[in-house]
Amino acid sequence: MGSAAELAAAALLILGLPALMLAALVPSVPAFAALAAVTYLADHYLHRRGSYLISRLSKVRAGLSIRFLIRQLLLVLLLARLSLSGDLIFYGAIACFIAFFGLQAPHGALVTLIRNRRRMPVATRNIDLGSRIRIPDAPPRVLLHRSAEKILHLDLFALAGILLSAELGSAVAGFTGIGLTFGLGCLYVLVLMPYVRGRRIPPRPDAVLAAVDDWLAGHRPETVLYFSGSKDSAYQVNMWLETMERLDTRPLVLLRERAILRSLAPTTVPVVCVPGGVHLMNLDLSTVRVALYAANVGKNIHLLRVPTMKHVFIGHGDSDKLASVNPYSKVYDEVWTAGRAGRDRYAVADVGVRDEDIVEVGRPQLAPVRSRPDAPAGPRGSASGDRCPTVLYAPTWEGWDGNPGNTSIVLAGENIVRRLIAADPPVRVLYKPHPFTGNVSKEAGAAHRRITALVEKAAAERADDPRFTADGDAMDEARAELARIEARLAELAGPHRAKGDEAEATRDGITDVHRHEETARLRAEWNDAYWRSFPPHEHRVVTGAQPRLYDCFNVSDAMVSDISSVVSDFIASGKPYAVTDSAGVGAEEFERQNTAVRAAVILSNDAAGLGGLLDAVRDPSADPLADARTELKRYLLGPDEPKSIDRFNAAVADLALRADARNLGRQPRPGAANADPAETAELADAVPSQRTVTAEETDGVIAG
Repeated sequence: MGSAAELAAAALLILGLPALMLAALVPSVPAFAALAAVTYLADHYLHRRGSYLISRLSKVRAGLSIRFLIRQLLLVLLLARLSLSGDLIFYGAIACFIAFFGLQAPHGALVTLIRNRRRMPVATRNIDLGSRIRIPDAPPRVLLHRSAEKILHLDLFALAGILLSAELGSAVAGFTGIGLTFGLGCLYVLVLMPYVRGRRIPPRPDAVLAAVDDWLAGHRPETVLYFSGSKDSAYQVNMWLETMERLDTRPLVLLRERAILRSLAPTTVPVVCVPGGVHLMNLDLSTVRVALYAANVGKNIHLLRVPTMKHVFIGHGDSDKLASVNPYSKVYDEVWTAGRAGRDRYAVADVGVRDEDIVEVGRPQLAPVRSRPDAPAGPRGSASGDRCPTVLYAPTWEGWDGNPGNTSIVLAGENIVRRLIAADPPVRVLYKPHPFTGNVSKEAGAAHRRITALVEKAAAERADDPRFTADGDAMDEARAELARIEARLAELAGPHRAKGDEAEATRDGITDVHRHEETARLRAEWNDAYWRSFPPHEHRVVTGAQPRLYDCFNVSDAMVSDISSVVSDFIASGKPYAVTDSAGVGAEEFERQNTAVRAAVILSNDAAGLGGLLDAVRDPSADPLADARTELKRYLLGPDEPKSIDRFNAAVADLALRADARNLGRQPRPGAANADPAETAELADAVPSQRTVTAEETDGVIAG
């Protein structure tokens, strides 16, 4: 429902309009002016915050235009109650508001037309389209950003002038305000008009598509990372970008939604966003030999239909959840898993994925995860000089199906955090919830807020505890370093934030490699300074993109989590971990169902077993599960050597060779004069660039 401030603003807006009517009926010009100001400010605040409540008001027929119209009608009512209905200012006000609302239609049409004409059929990053086609600058942001709100607020001049005339008994101020409102409205419309024609609009879609095909012909991409999903799922493709940058073949990222493109992490890999199925199927992807899919979604079919490339499901995590053995996976030529566990998981699930189609490639993304000997020891945090161990609580989210085994946050989260906070000898608690937490379940959202409050309260209490000390000078130095790094990062990101719209971002969105490398180095320095900027014993709630989950892994000595890819990833560190049996199936059955808990401390919802995890943290030599974790790490993630990125590259190269062999075998051979014409036509259609797909065919593909 929004923040408390947003709720207050919405209440002022909703209650302010009836109060405005009472002020008009009384009548009272000062009261009307004051209440009008309150409703204007509340409306502006909600729009500036992009509040969810704004869309809710529209749903109950109290949209933006209606709210402004009500204010204007109430102003006319006020004039009538003041016995001014026979005065010229009364008729001037009515004429002004009718004409002013008449301007909304051409204004709205122009804004919509500009946005539609500047929407590219294909949006790109790191691709030089500017040298192939002319893409003009975007209109000034001031013209299009929240444009409906801006033109409607021009009625302020008329409203203020008419109120002043009503109070002073002079029509001069009223007609001055009326003239300003109508004149500025007309000027706004006139200023927009040049941007809908001539050289102010981008080329037609066919010219843009031809330019993209021209670039593809020159770049000759060999490996494509394909992704479709909602903006909240952007992390699923972002996790593969660094791997794509390290491929030995020429990579390309192919997206299907503009929202994903806007949420894409910085990368040097060429990116093509093709929202339309027809446009995608007509792109020249004839040089691509391997297509990688990070998610099982319906739009995958638009690329899966291409026979000249091999299709591979790589997923976006490796866990014992049912999503990891989706029957949809059998549509791919191969399924790549991290280790032997993924292969066995498909065998047990028996969903149609053949064992010979599974390849173990490791998890290249886990390279930043450090093992215990390599992890930073961390400064000492107590008066006795003993190091304060860190335990990370990283629960997953509640999921879509309401299964109580999805997350520990509802039934066990508070128990886990309370026991960690009360641990003796003490430990530091890091709480990093899944970003989707609370999206589906109100109970999960409420539990998250209670856990956050617990951690913050414990942190405040520990700050006043004389047993814990910290180096204030070192923290001040780290904070100063953070400020310097953040300022430089903002400076590096500045030009990218200035992009006017999708067309301009397509033209200018080419990553500067040196800038990109400097940003990566600064982010690593930021992470190091962040952990030094507060006491090493301080409990902490970690949300947002930074610090990353893997950064939290590296400063932690142990982790508590749920069945998810988070556990499989943490196993790469070799450190102790606990997993919560939130569904209460029992330790034996829980371990049988979930490979990742074979080397875990298994917790019930009361978190009574946390002592075993803390004992392993305090005395690694007495850790009973150390050998089991080493064995499980190899089973889940594969061997340490050769490195995962090398195995991944080898798998790409092998599949590309097989795609080439397949394509060579399907080409018409010289001298085949007696070949069946129908077969020859079929072979010609194998390469997508050699034919044109129609909208009707697209419908057939989707339906079939």
